[in-house]
Amino acid sequence: MSHVSYSEIKVWNECPFKHKLQYIDKIDGFKGNLHTAFGTAIHSVCEQGLLDEDLNREQHFLDEFSKEVVSLKEKEVEINWKLHEQMMGQYKPIVSTFRDELDNYFEDCEVVSTEEMLYEDIEGHDLKFKGFIDLVVKTKDGKYHILDWKTCSWGWDARKKADKIINYQLTLYKYFWAKKHDVPINQVETHFGLLKRTAKKNNTEIFRVTSGPRKMQNALDFLNKAIVNIKRNIFIKNRLSCKYCDFHKTEHCK
Repeated sequence: MSHVSYSEIKVWNECPFKHKLQYIDKIDGFKGNLHTAFGTAIHSVCEQGLLDEDLNREQHFLDEFSKEVVSLKEKEVEINWKLHEQMMGQYKPIVSTFRDELDNYFEDCEVVSTEEMLYEDIEGHDLKFKGFIDLVVKTKDGKYHILDWKTCSWGWDARKKADKIINYQLTLYKYFWAKKHDVPINQVETHFGLLKRTAKKNNTEIFRVTSGPRKMQNALDFLNKAIVNIKRNIFIKNRLSCKYCDFHKTEHCK
């Protein structure tokens, strides 16, 4: 174990035994589906579309989505072709408006990086924190803004937007990005960008997530707790998380 990511500690928080199966035993559970394929293709458009103003966004999406669907077939994942047809009519409002929404939200910003890798020391542990930040921009006031794109159907309700575990992703990204670049932590802000597949309007929604000192410490404590328990080989099953687990009622977790 040389590094840990937000995704890994999120799985540990859901169920330590699932974490063992997925990250220690290296057993494949979730192989992806059309939703992840759509999200990957949309993320690629957002990344490349900000680096290349002349990118044909619609064609880029179609090419990437096609690749992802082929990959699912190779993994023998069953394709819901009705859903596939729906998705083919849902990507255009996102890829055609996300850049305008980004500019409107930040008014005037400079793209600092896309898909930036983090691989920073975790204090108190012989581990690195690994992650990939979708987008970092800088505004005229000198502040840096970390943004993570999330594809979804109609959007997020207030409860999900305020979910502390979901928000810890951005909080940890902020901490380790500021550490990597030696930027004062109060000069960095965090945001989610929702890319909404089934929304009738406002297909891109960007909103700020606060990440002050107390929340920062809580996120670091959460990270530390996960690492300590993983190192101690404590893998208790959380039966409240069984319903949607890919390992549920399989030979690996009966």
